[in-house]
Amino acid sequence: MSQAQPFAGIRVIEFGQFVAVPFCGQLLAEGGAYVIKVESMAGDPNRHMGEISSKDSLIFISRNRGKHSLPLNLNNPKAKAVINALVASADVVLMNFRPGLAEEIGLGPNDLLAKHPKLIVGEITPFGKNGPDAMLAGMDIVVQARSGLMAAMGRIVDDRPAPGEPVISDYMAATSLAFGVSSALLRRERTGQGGIVDVSLMQAAMTLANNQLTRHEDLDKPAHDKALLRLKQQRQDGAPYEEQLASMPSNRTSAIRNVYFRTYETADGTIALACASKGLQDRFNSALGIVPPSGSLLAASAEVIEALRVEVEALIRSQISSHWIGVLTAAGVPVSTVKFPVELFEDEQASANTMFKLVTHESGQIRVLAPPVRMDSEGFSTQPPAEPFSSETESLLSDLGLSKDDIHALIENKITRNTL
Repeated sequence: MSQAQPFAGIRVIEFGQFVAVPFCGQLLAEGGAYVIKVESMAGDPNRHMGEISSKDSLIFISRNRGKHSLPLNLNNPKAKAVINALVASADVVLMNFRPGLAEEIGLGPNDLLAKHPKLIVGEITPFGKNGPDAMLAGMDIVVQARSGLMAAMGRIVDDRPAPGEPVISDYMAATSLAFGVSSALLRRERTGQGGIVDVSLMQAAMTLANNQLTRHEDLDKPAHDKALLRLKQQRQDGAPYEEQLASMPSNRTSAIRNVYFRTYETADGTIALACASKGLQDRFNSALGIVPPSGSLLAASAEVIEALRVEVEALIRSQISSHWIGVLTAAGVPVSTVKFPVELFEDEQASANTMFKLVTHESGQIRVLAPPVRMDSEGFSTQPPAEPFSSETESLLSDLGLSKDDIHALIENKITRNTL
C-alpha cells in the first residue's frame, strides 16, 4: 500500500454480496483501502457462478479483488462479538442487506453511528428507505423495470421490453456509493464526524435515464398527462408493448432519433453515430452528399423525416463499415462500429490506454479491467484476486484481538470456518 493512494490507511468492512456493494468495495481497495469482506458460511453467491477453482469464479473476481474474506454466520448470536470488533475497527462499513435485516442483526446504520460517531456507513437499498416500496426486495432487472430505465433504453426482445444485459443499475449504484463514501471521508477530515451514505438502486437507474427524467412543469406536464391517459387505454386494449413505447413522449426530437443519433446497418456490419448539434448534422449531410429539406429539420413533418431516414439508411447500407468510419471520421462526426465485448480484449485503443490488466490466480492468468479512475503516481492500482475462501480466517480474527482459543471455539461452533 502506497501513501500516494487516496484511501491508504482506511479500513473498510463490507457486508455485501452480488454486485453493487462488492464493486464499491473493490473500487476502494484499488484506491488503497484495507477491505474485509464478511461472507456467509457458503460464501458470496457469485463464487459459485461458473467456478474456475474451489469457491471462486470469474464473476466473483470481477468485483472482489484486493479484499480479505471472513466467513461469518451473522444469524448466530455468538457472532455478535466478532461483528462488534469488526465495526469498532472500521472507518467505513458497507452493506446491502435485504430491507430490515441490518436492524435485525444489530447493524442498523443509525445504531452504528450512535455508537461510533466517526464511522461512515454506506448502504444500498433497492428502492430507498421510505415509501410504500421501501421494504420490497429488488435486483437489477426488477429495478430497471420499476425505474423506467428499461423503457428508456428501448430494447425489445421477442416483442417484450428487455433489460440491458450488464447489470447497469448495480454498477451505477456502486460508483455512486464510492463517490458518497469518498465525500463522507473528506467531510470527516474537516469536521471529525462520520455519517450515513444512502444509495438506492432505483435512483441510480433513474440517473442513467436522466435525459428523460427532466421536464418543464408548465410546458411538458400537460403532454405527459395526455400520454398517461393514452397509455392506460392502450394497456386496457391489450396494445403490444412496442406500440405503447412508440406513443411515449421523448426529449429527443424524431429527426435526431431517426436520422442523426442512432445505429445504421452497413454492407458488412453496424455503425453508431451521434450528431446532436446542428453543426454535426451539417457535417454529416455534407459527408454523405445529402441535401436535407429546407428550413429546420427539427420542425419538419413526420413524412419529411421518414423520407430522409429511408434515403440515409439505403445510402449507408451500400458501403462497408470501414468506408463510413473513414468518411465520417474525416468529417469530424463521432462514429464507431458496434463492438462485441469479446473484441475489446485485443482492442488497440484499450491496450494503448492500459484499460486491461493481467492478474495471477491459482487457476492461471486472468485479464481484468483496470480501475476506471486514473490519478497521477499510484492513486489507483489493479488488485489481485482475494485469497482462497476462508484461508485468512484465523489471521483476520487474531488481528481483531481474539485469542487462539476464542477463534477455535468460533470455528467449532460453526460461527466461522477456515481451510487451514
